[in-house]
Amino acid sequence: MNRPVSRSVLLLAVAALCGLAAPAAAGQDQPLSDQGEARREAKAGTQLSLREIERRILPQMQGSEYLGPAYDSTARAYRLKFIRDGRVTYVDVDARTGRVIGRSR
Repeated sequence: MNRPVSRSVLLLAVAALCGLAAPAAAGQDQPLSDQGEARREAKAGTQLSLREIERRILPQMQGSEYLGPAYDSTARAYRLKFIRDGRVTYVDVDARTGRVIGRSR
């Protein structure tokens, strides 16, 4: 394939992706993602922010590497993921209270 054709294909692909992404970004009728729901609840004061949850939980997990959070809007809980010595641990935290509600390996 020569360069002009491959550039054209690349430009068409980028244009197509931009066209697909635009409605999602502008979509007012789209339901909030779990992360969006978490931000809305924290802003409303009905639950703690992720930063506050992390401030409380991370010191309890010394020696573990923090891999990141996930939010479940149905349970209104965060699942924080850690790894230590090759073993993954999940810490489930009630987003309203900051209380640990479960740990799993």
